[in-house]
Amino acid sequence: MKKVATRFAPSPTGPLHIGGVRTALFNWLYSKNKNGSFYLRIEDTDKERSKDEYKNQIINSLKWIGVENDGEEYIQSRKIDDHINIANELLKNGHAYKCYCSSDEIEEQKKRAKQKKIPYIYDRKWRDKSDSEAPKNINPTIRFKSKIEGTTILKDLVQGDVEIENNTIEDFIILRNDGTPTYNLSASVDDHQMNITHIIRGDDHKINTFKQMQIYLAMKWDLPSFAHIPLIHTTEGKKLSKRDRASTLDDYSKIGIMPDALRNYLLRLGWSYKDKEIFTLDESIKHFNLEGIGKSPSKLDMSRILSMNEHYIKNIDEIDLFDQLAEYCKLYKSEIKSDKKDKIKKSLNFLKNKAKTLEDIFNNGQYIMVDEVNFNQDDIKLIDDKAKKVILDFSAKLSNVDKLSKETLEPIVNELIKSNDTNFKGVGQPLRIALTGSKFGPGIYDIIISLGKEEVIKRLTNKKLS
Repeated sequence: MKKVATRFAPSPTGPLHIGGVRTALFNWLYSKNKNGSFYLRIEDTDKERSKDEYKNQIINSLKWIGVENDGEEYIQSRKIDDHINIANELLKNGHAYKCYCSSDEIEEQKKRAKQKKIPYIYDRKWRDKSDSEAPKNINPTIRFKSKIEGTTILKDLVQGDVEIENNTIEDFIILRNDGTPTYNLSASVDDHQMNITHIIRGDDHKINTFKQMQIYLAMKWDLPSFAHIPLIHTTEGKKLSKRDRASTLDDYSKIGIMPDALRNYLLRLGWSYKDKEIFTLDESIKHFNLEGIGKSPSKLDMSRILSMNEHYIKNIDEIDLFDQLAEYCKLYKSEIKSDKKDKIKKSLNFLKNKAKTLEDIFNNGQYIMVDEVNFNQDDIKLIDDKAKKVILDFSAKLSNVDKLSKETLEPIVNELIKSNDTNFKGVGQPLRIALTGSKFGPGIYDIIISLGKEEVIKRLTNKKLS
């Protein structure tokens, strides 16, 4: 029995789409579950649209979410000669033929099909003609000689048996008239040469699978197993495209979704194992199977992603959480200053409260990260004479406190509530605005303890408050 080998084969003509990430993840998990190999193939034969920046984005996105390919990336454009050789072999053994139809002729055929409201299928004009009838000075395309009679059954590992009438598959082009190979030829040759045993991809590839199976059979190659995954839809039920907001990993990374949380979400998007929701990486590999993939499209649900991310924020080790926060700030906000790092680390236990993203933690911890308080202009208007007295009284009493804790701070706050004839909000709100710049934020005791006595007194005596 062959060692399991899977592959993910994106084209570097745009950023990697979240649907592609899930396909890569499923291929990777399946191969790891079977102790096999997972390969990344960059299908860069569209020279005009393929760009290195997209190739790098694809590679980095997969690494970010934890999907690592075995060996070097396989670059399709380096194998063009092999693809052309197979096209010539198919031509030689009677499974392909030269087609001299002009683009005008093809356009006319397409127009007639449209008028009749039937799918366009090339009329096979050159299928049985001899070379002696070939016009001079025209570069032909090479078309595969598809089966005309009978049916073909695809034993799909997700969809079950899928049957198709052979005459619905046209004699598709395998070499263009400029001598370059087309997708179905290149993909088939690459998959064969890479010894791919399982092709797991979106179910929009089903018709390509029937074409590629014919190439395999014509070349007397062993057929791989195929599994077609239902696509991801938007909440409105439309097919998710690269143009949709939040369709690439960068969109999620920018708002502070963590890779483990997104990977867990994508694993569960269209796949299930018992009623388990949260999977470690090892559990994902151990339990993943193709039987657990559903047959219906899945809907991308941002609220579910945020909920999953919140679970990870609450439950991962705080050292790991700080490292991810620091990296997030460095990439998308401003780097956490070295003299603020310890304060942030010690405050994570409350800064992460109700936080759904790393951005939420960043926003909650802004008052610690800044050297000078940035006041919300509406909130500072709330600092009236009564509030100013509360701030000054608190500052004076705090200078006599040796160790900051809820136990040492609570009596001071209670005393101020009594002496200023107010309530907890009447003391807490002015202090919060003075210390953070906003009436919103963490609990007042947490804020004071996290800043430290020296910094609190400095902020409470800020000239902007007087």
